[in-house]
Amino acid sequence: MEVELKKGERVDCLERKNYKIIQDKDRFCFGMDAILLSGFAQVKEGEQMLDLGTGTGILPILLEAKTKGRHFTGLEIQEESAEMAGRSVQLNHLEEKIDIVTGDIKEASKIFGGATFDVVTCNPPYMTEHHGLTSLEEPKAIARHEIKCTLEDVIRETSKVLRPGGRFYMVHRPRRLAEIIHLMREYKIEPKRLRMVHPFQDKEANILLIEGLRGGGTMMKVEAPLVVYESQGVYTEEVLRIYGKI
Repeated sequence: MEVELKKGERVDCLERKNYKIIQDKDRFCFGMDAILLSGFAQVKEGEQMLDLGTGTGILPILLEAKTKGRHFTGLEIQEESAEMAGRSVQLNHLEEKIDIVTGDIKEASKIFGGATFDVVTCNPPYMTEHHGLTSLEEPKAIARHEIKCTLEDVIRETSKVLRPGGRFYMVHRPRRLAEIIHLMREYKIEPKRLRMVHPFQDKEANILLIEGLRGGGTMMKVEAPLVVYESQGVYTEEVLRIYGKI
């Protein structure tokens, strides 16, 4: 099936299975955070996965390429973004493996039902404040700021749609770690793995990756830090492996 591109869109090649993705720089292009989350998240053979706020659809597409999961779903509130993600699914002939659903994260449990997924991933908006926003409805603003959903919305709905023993994977900012752990425990998702991401070896962390288990016991593993750059513009070997370049 030939997939039509709209004005302003481009096709970017991914480093997995020769998959491609459609993006529009005027909306929101995926960044390193999504790639790092795709390397941190684990989807086991036969499992079903949901990505909350899927945007371009990058996480379902990458995790389909990297894992033996049975089915992958992306939920996206912005209709134009969801439609574009759906065309990326078609471009890669993945219609039987990936669904893109237009809907609100705050309604995820109503859309899909309770205890439906083995794995939930999310690369949520990081910022709570609206400082500097020119429009609260701009696609980039919605992706970056808690306009359409809050961190609590994400974790509450994750707890509802996860099966008992299901896993939650999220990328976020270290400054909100205490809030993240508090909310996960409030909604019965026990933090199990934490990894801090540092831009350089001698710089403080600016990204965190966290895994939670619905109904898990109290014990969390803090993994070795992930360093992104060896030097300016030069990725470390581990990051190159996550990208699929080596």
